[in-house]
Amino acid sequence: MFNFLKDKLKETVSKFSSKVEESTETEEEVKEEVKIEENESKEETKVEVEEKKKIKEEVKEEPKEKEQTEEEVKEKKSFLGKIKEKVTTTKVSEKKFDEFFWDLEVAMLENNVASEVIEKIKEDLRTDIVDQPLKRGKVEEIVKDSLKESIDSLFMNYKDLLKSIKEGKKPFVIVFVGVNGGGKTTTIAKVANLVKKNNLNSVMVAADTFRAAAIQQLEEHGKKLEIKVIKHDYGSDPAAVAFDGIKHAESKNIDVVLIDTAGRLQSNKNLMDEMKKIIRVTNPDLKIFIGESITGNDCIEQAKQFNDAIKIDGIILTKADVDEKGGAAISVSYVTQEPIMYLGTGQEYEDLKEFNSKEIIESLGF
Repeated sequence: MFNFLKDKLKETVSKFSSKVEESTETEEEVKEEVKIEENESKEETKVEVEEKKKIKEEVKEEPKEKEQTEEEVKEKKSFLGKIKEKVTTTKVSEKKFDEFFWDLEVAMLENNVASEVIEKIKEDLRTDIVDQPLKRGKVEEIVKDSLKESIDSLFMNYKDLLKSIKEGKKPFVIVFVGVNGGGKTTTIAKVANLVKKNNLNSVMVAADTFRAAAIQQLEEHGKKLEIKVIKHDYGSDPAAVAFDGIKHAESKNIDVVLIDTAGRLQSNKNLMDEMKKIIRVTNPDLKIFIGESITGNDCIEQAKQFNDAIKIDGIILTKADVDEKGGAAISVSYVTQEPIMYLGTGQEYEDLKEFNSKEIIESLGF
């Protein structure tokens, strides 16, 4: 998982670090720079020194030889210390940082990392790198630590679905949204299987009346899982189907209601308005966006649009097992400010993996 992004990050981080290391001045250049700094400092304090001499003359105070010697020693140590610091460390200017970061930025763009996320990572790295004394030979380690911390901060706090269900009201209502072809219906079946395995009962609701095949697909899953599916005829009012599903759950003392909705493009106003109606009628406990990880920036944009429309509560990414780039997984939580709850890792009902940000960090080589 995310092997391509991992390799690209490794390559560009190494390149970035090498450029920083190479920008270090030679020892002779450092000595000359320190001398200039010392001379400038002396020029700046010349007036202060003259004033001190005048005061000493006025009070007829003879300078102590010991004190003069200590001052000379201190000045010498200061000079040598500055040379040592500058030889063993390096600093990167704003201009150089922007120049060095370009390769890293391109690598992340190629791997579908959202522009907002790239900007955040850039600013975090800028804070840790620009005008900071960086120990030579340790730059790559510093860059990696900064990136690791920055990427880790992209993920919102994990939301435990099963805990939410057990602690929530009964029936616990979940509405699933997303575009066609993203694996939404299959993922709902996986969640139903997860619920069943944890000794909770559920009902699935075929509120996607826009496609007759969607109703049939959910029914097939219901038969395999031995879970009831509430449905109306093709073309029926989706909100009415969802309402009936909740009423059925209430009458049968069912724990969870899982509502499938029509896959829709976020640009289709009529379908988006229909989805908003379902939300108003059902007043769900959770609204979960399901997106296909391998679609990268499309998945991120879809999540943003659905979040703007109905304020989603969590995210499930499908096909994460075949996503070599990983941009969606890194970006989608940050741009929506909502947590990734699960990753779909195959076609079987068991192929639903609880999201763990630490594993993502490790898979990227940090």
